[in-house]
Amino acid sequence: MTAWPDGYGRHVFDSVDSTLSQAVRMVPDLAGPAWILGLEQTAARGRRGRSWSTPRGNFAGTLIMERREAPGIAALRSFVASLALYRTFVAVTGVADAFALKWPNDVLLYGGKVAGILLESTGDHLVIGIGVNLAHAPDADQLEARALPPKSLAHDLKMDVAPEVFLNMLAVEYAALEAQFTSQGFAPIRTGWLAHAARLGEQITARTMRDETTGTFETVDENGNLILQTSQGRVAITAADVFF
Repeated sequence: MTAWPDGYGRHVFDSVDSTLSQAVRMVPDLAGPAWILGLEQTAARGRRGRSWSTPRGNFAGTLIMERREAPGIAALRSFVASLALYRTFVAVTGVADAFALKWPNDVLLYGGKVAGILLESTGDHLVIGIGVNLAHAPDADQLEARALPPKSLAHDLKMDVAPEVFLNMLAVEYAALEAQFTSQGFAPIRTGWLAHAARLGEQITARTMRDETTGTFETVDENGNLILQTSQGRVAITAADVFF
């Protein structure tokens, strides 16, 4: 078994409505950062309230920690989590080239979505929800229009990875990157993330609730914004859904 990182709690539930909700309920009893894993989720949610399919065999986890920085700095932990996921996938599978990171918070396997991240704040705590298609991928009718095809480790790499094994490895990778983030800031995380960014240097489309911007994916700036080079010039995008 991978050594569990010092200072992090570990809580595994056979069934839970949502690991995000369970994390919030546990706040009064937490002595430090903690991981919550649900082997089954009955009322999971994703970004903007979207449902997230989490049958048994998939990974549904949440990391909860005290938020000590301004919200904008704390939000950069989506990149910490993304990079930790990338490293975990490579450690688990040994296949580095199969995975890429999609701004702002998805991990791709052979160009399709295999994992997603959701950050929320609750009082003075930050919760980072993570869903991974280990054994199953959502059905096509669960996806929004233009969404990337879902992938899973079991189907696309023929690998059987247990959620608790994945949690142990992810916790180690995250702890190392969290220590780097708190001691050195966002710069090394940004560099590591960009090294595995999907479609960097290519044309992509960023869609918000109000408009849509298409341009060349130039970089992610020091604030985590997506930078597109468009026909109207350089555009910084704070939050959006990205389409290829």
